Amino acid sequence: MIRNIVLCGVGGQGTVLASKLLAAAAMEKGYKVMSAETIGMAQRGGNVFSNIRISDGEEIFAPMIGHGEADLILGFEPGETVRMLPFLKKDGFVITNNRAIKPTTATLTGSTYGAEPMLAYLRKVLDPEHLLVVDGDREAAKLGNPRVLNVVLLGAAVRTGATGLTEENVLSVMDKVVKERFVELNKKAFLLTGEEDSRED
Repeated sequence: MIRNIVLCGVGGQGTVLASKLLAAAAMEKGYKVMSAETIGMAQRGGNVFSNIRISDGEEIFAPMIGHGEADLILGFEPGETVRMLPFLKKDGFVITNNRAIKPTTATLTGSTYGAEPMLAYLRKVLDPEHLLVVDGDREAAKLGNPRVLNVVLLGAAVRTGATGLTEENVLSVMDKVVKERFVELNKKAFLLTGEEDSRED
């Protein structure tokens, strides 16, 4: 079985670290893994997405995920989550943060951009059982560090079962992937609930 996961957000949200943790946890469990990352032109504010393909035996021949093939979309920003929806397969699962980050184009033109229209669209087109909205910023604030938003979201994703991994799988690789001085902080963030609602309704 091959599990296809798309992570998406904007620069500076830690999307790449979250994808590395997922890949490392899967490899330590003995799974085959292929991944690819696309990083926007702006170091911060540009769109970022990662493709991760995890197999428990079946061969993987390419890292990229096609339209309609993603089992899970993990969105760090609601607009980017909506943009990646064409990759979601039927009955796939979507997890998204609930705070919008205004893109550079909107800033330059003076136009407005908010999370609620994006979240409303997700609620409209997705089965409520396949959408989880996370208040990641609230949870990260509990630890006094907004930069752990990525790990809060990753923890929420793992607990849905959509990644095929367990909390223990991911926690076991943090010492190898995360800088030593941030390991304990990230472990605490990973174990936070982070859910805006248990499920959208």
